[in-house]
Amino acid sequence: MKDYQAKNIRNLTIVGHGSVGKTTLAEALLFTAGAIDRQGRVEDGQATMDYDPEEIKRQISISAAMAPLEWKDRKVNLVDIPGYFDFAGEQVGPMNVCEGALITVGAVSGLDVGAEKAWAMCDKTHSSRMIVINKMDQENANFERALGTITDKYGSHIAPIEVPIVENGKFTGVVCILEKKAFIGEGKNLKTIDIPANLADEVERCREAIVEAAAGADEELEMKYLEFLEGGDELTEEEVMYGLRKGIVDGTVVPVVCCSSLTRVGMAKLLDNIIDLMPSPAGTVMKGVNPKSGEEVERVCDAAQPFSAHVFKTMADPFVGKLSLLKVTSGVLENSTVLYNANAEKTEKPGTIYILKGKQQSTTTKVVAGDLCALAKLQSVATGNTLCDPNNPIQFPDMEFPAPNISKAVYAKKAGEEDKIFSGLARLMEEDPTIRVEKNVETAESVLSGIGEVSIDVVAAKLASKFKVDCVLQDPKIPYRESIRKPIDVEGRHKKQTGGHGQFGDVKIKFRPNDDPNDTEFHFIDSVVGGTVPRNFIPAVEKGLLENIRHGVLAGFPVVGLTAELYDGGYHPVDSSEMAFKTAARLAFKQLTGANPVLLEPIYHVEVDVPDENMGDVYGDMSKRRGRILGSEKIGELQRVTAEAPLSEMFKYATDLRSMTQGRGEFTMRFERYEEVPAASAKKVIEAYKAEEEDD
Repeated sequence: MKDYQAKNIRNLTIVGHGSVGKTTLAEALLFTAGAIDRQGRVEDGQATMDYDPEEIKRQISISAAMAPLEWKDRKVNLVDIPGYFDFAGEQVGPMNVCEGALITVGAVSGLDVGAEKAWAMCDKTHSSRMIVINKMDQENANFERALGTITDKYGSHIAPIEVPIVENGKFTGVVCILEKKAFIGEGKNLKTIDIPANLADEVERCREAIVEAAAGADEELEMKYLEFLEGGDELTEEEVMYGLRKGIVDGTVVPVVCCSSLTRVGMAKLLDNIIDLMPSPAGTVMKGVNPKSGEEVERVCDAAQPFSAHVFKTMADPFVGKLSLLKVTSGVLENSTVLYNANAEKTEKPGTIYILKGKQQSTTTKVVAGDLCALAKLQSVATGNTLCDPNNPIQFPDMEFPAPNISKAVYAKKAGEEDKIFSGLARLMEEDPTIRVEKNVETAESVLSGIGEVSIDVVAAKLASKFKVDCVLQDPKIPYRESIRKPIDVEGRHKKQTGGHGQFGDVKIKFRPNDDPNDTEFHFIDSVVGGTVPRNFIPAVEKGLLENIRHGVLAGFPVVGLTAELYDGGYHPVDSSEMAFKTAARLAFKQLTGANPVLLEPIYHVEVDVPDENMGDVYGDMSKRRGRILGSEKIGELQRVTAEAPLSEMFKYATDLRSMTQGRGEFTMRFERYEEVPAASAKKVIEAYKAEEEDD
């Protein structure tokens, strides 16, 4: 593949809901352009972009994959993005570096949640977009109906630039409204025909929508268009194209095309539209800061500028090592370029530069501003990092990845393989920033978190396939607490005679709940007078209590909100020791069973963003989870429901919320405080703890 300057490059993500044919669309574009020799099928496990064993097994995309093609002396870099919400993190990096997005919509299903989320992500990343109504070959395909669902949502933004030609129920070609021509045929084997008479009215309506959209993108064009409506001159073809391109860059105009990725009808014209309408990276400006001075700096996408690049994805391979996918945002990357990692403040050498086509890797010696490539074995580099010229440093803003919302405790299936498990997880966390592994000090569990049950399952499967180690996933243990409801006055007396020196310690302690219910600390008060407990043994009493509050009397959970006042005791001049008084303190602590002990559970603050129509479902579901609704407020097009709920009821909330809202709902949660567990639930927890103790 020859070298291309930024003005001749198009970087595009292919985004949308799961199962609308995004990977097949990428495959059809690559085959039509001659980038691959045959069009593979997802169902056969032969698609260029779906090459991971888990993708082939599940027949869904799991990771973003890239491949370039050439069309009419232009280079198009395609990045295929998974549509399932469990892998939403995969769209963040590519959409932050690609100038355009092909939002794919089914001709039968019309606008769906995945397309809406892709549109919102385009808004966030300032990506130009083109909507592709795919699967026009299907039996119930209906272009007008699908287009209607899009215009109902996004109104005047939408500009259909193609109309499908359907003959005897079969999708055979497209009318290109901008060219005022009709084309039939598959792939690049096109035949020009007259515009069918039965489509004349629809073509005219679309033409009017295009002109209106183009005029609305530019103030001067809008004035001329208003004059035209009053009898003046209409916009010229050049003016319409200028306004259309300007609106696409600004995001105020979104062209709509149609195709069948399976039969490749419409593919060549889609490639033409990508070249003619979608923006190149040339001249785009990336803002950042100088990591050494803190001053704001920027880079223009130009080969003459100092080198800079943005890492948008990391791939982990146990054999090849780490592969960093990046966009050269300015300057030129060569084998000899010195790479300064502005985030880690370390210098690296690029070594071999790769161009990826799915899993295929070809090498090159130079990549210019605006293009995508990959580098291997950059030790300090992570997704989102900025690589730059050490003499002209810049650090681009961090990429915002979705926070994990579902967790599982992870154990090695075979004893002794714990290190292999966590080594593999560390590599997979480099690959997916939405995956986290944390050691819970209290429960001694390693907790794996992700943004969906499927994503967690895929991590486990990759551990087995890539790193040859099996793991077991379980619901994490809840970090319960214990406390007491009422004061109690107890004595702990330890006396043991075994010949020679014995052991003796006697303490009298008043235990009570802390005065402030929000105070969860342990307080020790020394009220001893008259030396009944010698001063040198009092620290041993406190230490004995501190050791024992880690394991409460109900179910072995840490005790909180407790005050212990040592006020009296006794000692033996020979047999008393620090150990004896620590033991006496333990005996006193055990008597908290008489202080009406209670089990406490962690309560989380939850914020749920959902459409208006799902409010009732969320309220009812939260009530079933023993949650309390605190209120709601309007956030953009969604309602934000604020609630509090116990952690024990929230483990599967991500899956349930997605089901309730067809994927539109999202939530965040953070620890708030501890509260008493209802008696029935507490009984189950205590019984489970005792059963576990007996098994041990």
